[in-house]
Order: sequence, then C-alpha cells, then structure tokens
Amino acid sequence: MEPLRFLFVAMSALVIKSFPDELHKSLKEVAFENRRSVTQETIRLIEDALLRESASRTINSKKPSYWATRKRLPELSSKQMMDQRDSTEIISEERNAR
Repeated sequence: MEPLRFLFVAMSALVIKSFPDELHKSLKEVAFENRRSVTQETIRLIEDALLRESASRTINSKKPSYWATRKRLPELSSKQMMDQRDSTEIISEERNAR
C-alpha cells in the first residue's frame, strides 16, 4: 500500500510540455503493472532517480560538507554576555566597526 504522503497535504503541481507519446504509454503500462496511478508512478520514479543521484554524488564527492565548512559565530566572552546595553546599540557599534 502506498504511504499516506499524498493525502491531506497540498503539493506542488508539475506540468511537462511535449511529453513523448511512447514514453507516456510506457509510463502508463508500468503504473498499471505496479497498481499505481500515472502520477504516483511518476513520483516514485523521480524519487528513485534523485536518491540514486544523491548517493552517487555523495560517494564521488570529496568536497567537504556544508556543516564542516560553515561560518561559525564568534565566541562570546563572559564580559560580552554581561553587557546590559540595548541590542540595537551593540549591533550599531559592530556595524560601524566594520
């Protein structure tokens, strides 16, 4: 049984112009064999393709992840944390210092 992800959720629409008739016929046949609608089968095929692409990219990629290279906020000293000034004043000071 298909997951309930299609129920009760507003989803985006996808329109494909000039879709080849033979490809549509094949898609309908595969959907029928798998007891799915053409829409459900299309979503499943796209999900599978994207998962394979993502896995392939992860395996072949030597680029560090976003989390490994993200810009971190500067550490605050206890003195800075005890500052009782208004935040807008502190932000203005920091911007002017740049």
